[in-house]
Amino acid sequence: MKMPKQITDEDTFLDLSERAIHCRVKRVKDSVKLKLRTKKYLYTYKTNPDNAERLLRNITCDVIEL
Repeated sequence: MKMPKQITDEDTFLDLSERAIHCRVKRVKDSVKLKLRTKKYLYTYKTNPDNAERLLRNITCDVIEL
């Protein structure tokens, strides 16, 4: 079993979102976790709510709110 890979750069997140199957959004008190599922890996990106909304408007894959 492969472990999720953490992304620390917004540009990398946007590049990976083009080939992702879906993006899961998990909202916690003061942060948001965005999880991109590709065929091979699960990528996670942690950010604040304002940046998360801006990123979610720019991605093309399906968005699933948790």
